[in-house]
Amino acid sequence: MTAATASHPPQHYLGGIALRLLAMLSLSVMFVLVKYIAEAGIHIVESLFWRQAVVLPLLMLWALTHGGLGSFATQRIGVHARRAAMGLTGMALNFGGMIFLPMAEATTINLSVPIICVFLAAALLGERVGAARWSAVIVGFIGVLVVLNPTTLLYEGFEGDHGLGTLIALGGAVMTALITIQVRDLGRTENAMTIVFWFSLLSLVPLGIALPFVMTPHSAGEWGLLVGLGLLGAVVQLSLTGALRLAPVSVVTPMDYSSLLWSIVCGWWFFGTLPADTTWIGAPLIIASGLFIAWREHRLHIERMKDITA
Repeated sequence: MTAATASHPPQHYLGGIALRLLAMLSLSVMFVLVKYIAEAGIHIVESLFWRQAVVLPLLMLWALTHGGLGSFATQRIGVHARRAAMGLTGMALNFGGMIFLPMAEATTINLSVPIICVFLAAALLGERVGAARWSAVIVGFIGVLVVLNPTTLLYEGFEGDHGLGTLIALGGAVMTALITIQVRDLGRTENAMTIVFWFSLLSLVPLGIALPFVMTPHSAGEWGLLVGLGLLGAVVQLSLTGALRLAPVSVVTPMDYSSLLWSIVCGWWFFGTLPADTTWIGAPLIIASGLFIAWREHRLHIERMKDITA
C-alpha cells in the first residue's frame, strides 16, 4: 500500500452519508439520556465525566488495532489543551440547553452553528466572505430570531427555565462555532482521532478533580443511563470521524439537519413535547441558510482545487 493510498482512503459517499445520519440519530438519543439523567438529579459534571470516560478506552482500543498509541503523538499539546477547555465548556452548555429547553428548540438553536462560523471566520481568521454567503448569514440570523421569539424575551427576559435555557443554548452554539474554528486549525497537523483522543483525555482532568464533590450513589437504572450516555457519545464521535474519512465535508454536513427531525420525534415520543410555532417558522430559514453555506463552500473548494492544479 502506498503512502498516498494510506492517507487518502477510498471514498464512499453513501457510506459517509449513512454514518453521518447514524451520528445525528445517536446524538438525539444521547440528549434524551441527558434529560433523563438531569431529571434523576445527577449533577451535570458527573454526566460529562462519564460521557468522556467511556469514550477514552474505546479510542485506545482503536489505536491498538491501528498502529499503536503512538498514533496519538502530538507536538501541539498546548493547542489541544485549549481545545479541550473550549470543548468541555461547549459540551456543558449544549447539555444545559437540552435540559432546560424542548429538544427541537435546543436543536434548532444549535443548527445556527454554520451561520456563526461564517461570521467568526471573517472576524477571527480574516476569511473573505462574499455577498452571497453574507446574504445566507442574514437569512439564517432572521431564522434564529424567529425561533428565539424576541417579543417574548423582551417582556419576560431570560428569567425562568425557558429564558435561561435559551441563553445557555445560544452560548453553546457560539462556543461550538469557536470550537469548529479551533479544530479547523488543529486539522492542519492532526488527524481526527488524535484530536478526539486528546480532548477526551485532557477534559477528564478537571472533571475527575470535580467528580468526588458532586458524585452521589446511583441505582442500577441510573448507572445504565450514564453508561449509555458514554457509549452513545462514542458512537457519535466515531461515526462523525468515519463519515469524514469516507466522504467530503460538503457531502456529509448537510445530513446534520436530520437531527432536527430526530429531536422532534424524540421530544414527542419521550417527553410529549412539540416545537413551538416559532420553531416551525424559523427552522426552515436556518436550514436553508446552512445548506446554502455548505453548497457555497463546496463550490469554492472546487474552484481552489482547479487553481492549484492549473
